[in-house]
Amino acid sequence: MFDFLEDYDLLGAFWTTVQLAVLSAVGSLIWGTLLAAMRVGPVPLMRGFGTAYVNIVRNIPLTVIILFTSLGLNQTLGVSLGADDFETINFRLAVLGLILYTSAFVCEALRSGINTVPVGQAEAARALGLNFNQVLGLVVLPQAFRSSVGPLANVLIALIKNTTVAAAIGVAETALLMKEMIENEAQLLLISAVIAFGFVVLTLPTGLILGWVGKKVAVKR
Repeated sequence: MFDFLEDYDLLGAFWTTVQLAVLSAVGSLIWGTLLAAMRVGPVPLMRGFGTAYVNIVRNIPLTVIILFTSLGLNQTLGVSLGADDFETINFRLAVLGLILYTSAFVCEALRSGINTVPVGQAEAARALGLNFNQVLGLVVLPQAFRSSVGPLANVLIALIKNTTVAAAIGVAETALLMKEMIENEAQLLLISAVIAFGFVVLTLPTGLILGWVGKKVAVKR
């Protein structure tokens, strides 16, 4: 029944999906944290930028962002992100698009965690002479991250599933392979079941593990 799978690099496609998810998750966490810092910062211009970025990007379809990185940045402006071959360029552009999109959701998840930190703790830190960056980095963000593990886990799971959009610009990940398999094989239900099972294997343990971590590191108030 599954003999036709031997003709396709299924594990390689899922490995590309994992790479997309991991690299995008790291980048989104960094950029999302900076956006959250802007949104709660004392500088009006930075607060305005962070708010505008999150509200605009969250309401743009991911497919549009991914296509913009390929058609707009690469083909129009010549941005290649240091790569020479077509496949690497598209892979890096897909990672960039996923980061730009997912970081808006990471920002909101972290901001919800920041809101759980009592205001008195920040005021006490300022009374000790700490500046905004020190208060945020030493007092607020550590607690915010611990409170945001659950929401961040949901964002990560959504990111893993969103990697399928990278197929729109030719990245050889799972969705692109699935399209090829459906075109060549008369096994629609079986192919769909195999791909769906693969994503369950990726997302279900991730959710369970991060859920357990969230309970372990939750701030007791």
